Amino acid sequence: MSARSKARKRALDILYQSDIRGDELPVTLAAEAKRAALEPAREASWLYAREIIDGVIDNGDDIDEQITTSSKDWSLARMPAVDRAILRLGVWEIVYNDEVPAAVAIDEAVELAKEFSTDGSGAFVHGVLARVARLG
Repeated sequence: MSARSKARKRALDILYQSDIRGDELPVTLAAEAKRAALEPAREASWLYAREIIDGVIDNGDDIDEQITTSSKDWSLARMPAVDRAILRLGVWEIVYNDEVPAAVAIDEAVELAKEFSTDGSGAFVHGVLARVARLG
């Protein structure tokens, strides 16, 4: 698994924890930063995970709006928490990170959905992120 793939999984963990616990994302990020300081061997994945989370914090309202606009008949509240987290990560990569091609961001998000969410989540995530990429 590449360092970026590991970082995406780490970012997913942070986004999901924050959502499920009802904590503000910066609070969850700070707790993870303390843990990361004790794990220098995982620094490569931590740096990109932090970049993702900082981007979601800075652009959260726009990211959520793009998800809502691109997910036909699904509100954010109706989505499983893990799908919300994956979509936030994927939208940030597609819209705000010029270093990652949209197709790569979509593929990585779909793989996360297949691994951590429901049977239909991979197709759902793909559809939403493909619409975001087309509109962007």
